[in-house]
Amino acid sequence: MKRELDIVVLSDIHLGTYGCHARELHNYLKSIEPRTLVLNGDIFDIWYFKKSYFPKEHMEVVRRLLKMAVNGTKLYYLTGNHDDLLRKFGEMSLGLIHLRNKLVFQVDGKTHWAFHGDVFDASVHRARWLAKLGGEGYDLLIRINRTINSMRRVFGFAPVSFAAKVKKGVKGAVKYISDFEDTAIRIAAEKDYDCVICGHIHQPQIRRIEMEDGKTVTYLNSGDWVEHLTALEFANGNWSLYRYDELEFDVVSPRLQVPERENKVHSLQRDEVVPDSTGMAAFEAI
Repeated sequence: MKRELDIVVLSDIHLGTYGCHARELHNYLKSIEPRTLVLNGDIFDIWYFKKSYFPKEHMEVVRRLLKMAVNGTKLYYLTGNHDDLLRKFGEMSLGLIHLRNKLVFQVDGKTHWAFHGDVFDASVHRARWLAKLGGEGYDLLIRINRTINSMRRVFGFAPVSFAAKVKKGVKGAVKYISDFEDTAIRIAAEKDYDCVICGHIHQPQIRRIEMEDGKTVTYLNSGDWVEHLTALEFANGNWSLYRYDELEFDVVSPRLQVPERENKVHSLQRDEVVPDSTGMAAFEAI
């Protein structure tokens, strides 16, 4: 039986690359029935798109998304840096799919600001060749990681994430993620938004921050379907992170436990991870 959800946010699927977990994503999409689905950038990887590699599993994801739209799910496609070619078309509606660069919407009186997040990444804008080179290296690491994890499963060992270990072990990567989140939170507060929703950095997260002036800003990141296999879900008045677990997929819908962050955003009083407790009255795009 499909789970009924108010809103689902997916990002960084990277269809057309070897690292994409299209089969797992297709399973997830078949298990849900959201009123609104937000595809928050890098759904197709136009940077590395090759005619020789777009397997049927990737096409099944496309068909499933279109079927969901036909069956009544409101579908927004927000552009990212790997599918930035679509930004040339501006903001428009293509039948059942609404193409946007960003999305501002109301959920029970709270204003949400959704966009991919590459606007904060200087390498994408100033050194595109370097960003592409880094992307190729990341994709290669994911492919090697997947092969080794297949062997580990044969011998009864749990899978490991090389990319996660690299990010945790490199101070620059950790600082980049922290700076990205802090910047999104500060700008959202300046714009008087209650929630900011991003993708881009492949780091699933929920942080609820109380600013010095007493205003609360919630930062959400939907993660990716290359490494973490995560999605943001809104139902029963709460935001939560969903993580695909193949071993438990048919039994339970596991939730990703996000540890409390130690770092602070400048001019904050409290940094904690708690669910958004608002009730959902309606999804109203502004």
